[in-house]
Amino acid sequence: MKRLEPEVIAGRVREIQSEIRDRVMAEIEASTTESLSRVAAETAGDTIYAVDRVSEDALRKLFEKHFASDTSLVLVGEGLEEGGEVIPKGLNPEDAIYRVIVDPIDGTRGLMYDKRSAWILTGVAENRGADTSLQDIFLAVQTEIPTTKQFRGDVLWAVRGKGAQAEGVNRFSGQAEAITLRPSQAETLEHGFAMISRFFPGGKDVLARVEEELLERLIGPVQPGKNRVFEDQYICTGGQFYELMAGHDRFNADLRPNLEQVLQKQGKSLGLCCHPYDVCTELIAREMGVIVTDPAGNLLDAPLDTTSPVAWVGYANKTLHTWIEPVFRDILIERGML
Repeated sequence: MKRLEPEVIAGRVREIQSEIRDRVMAEIEASTTESLSRVAAETAGDTIYAVDRVSEDALRKLFEKHFASDTSLVLVGEGLEEGGEVIPKGLNPEDAIYRVIVDPIDGTRGLMYDKRSAWILTGVAENRGADTSLQDIFLAVQTEIPTTKQFRGDVLWAVRGKGAQAEGVNRFSGQAEAITLRPSQAETLEHGFAMISRFFPGGKDVLARVEEELLERLIGPVQPGKNRVFEDQYICTGGQFYELMAGHDRFNADLRPNLEQVLQKQGKSLGLCCHPYDVCTELIAREMGVIVTDPAGNLLDAPLDTTSPVAWVGYANKTLHTWIEPVFRDILIERGML
């Protein structure tokens, strides 16, 4: 068993994700919305739908096929054993070279209704056992699972310190072409997309008030007959990162874990949160120049597991980060969310 060049790992992960994408697309085209959206299981991390099973069932076999012959890893993700599964079988987890975290379908809810693309996410880190965290990820890959009316799905990958790459794949011909993604260089939120994620019930009123207050402090009150900032509630963290990387969004924040104390005071419970496998491709965004932090402004970090709650804030560029962050942090402190 040996360490592999990062570019070799990236190539193999891209092949795995390509196979998963094709299997899921075939299932979507052959099935009804009702069957795809059937609840298959409830786990500690999320609800598992029937379409999720297509990718989860293939996950371990594909990683064994591409990695078991010459290296070793612990594979962590939804649908796998708690704590991860070791490849090759029988190896002591502590002796594995890598720890790999995967979200086989991020954005299931939009995809199973054929509304919007989902993404396959993978982050690769040197194995430090249970102490391995998001900041240990040195390589990340994400592949788009397009809706049936799309002809192209994008693939993005990055190796830490070496920048990011992207290509668009024609799903009918299989032809791939290099594409260039560029985060927005705008210095204001005006006439652009900026939002706080609130796509599930539970605390949406609180999050909306935070967003309203942030925008008013930054750009002033709403002017009669005008709208200067837009929002897009994309139920998919990998997709949200993509929108920042592609220059579509300028600011996005997912604050769900920070709602817990506020909701407890109201006698309410916190629902579904973002987890480490949802943000495991943050490295790609960072290599493209997107600033991603936790709500306190620190580097985004969490254990490589399937249950830890994760809150994150994304800024398309340094100028927006410098302008927005102190105002945003003050609001969160005032509202007891930080």
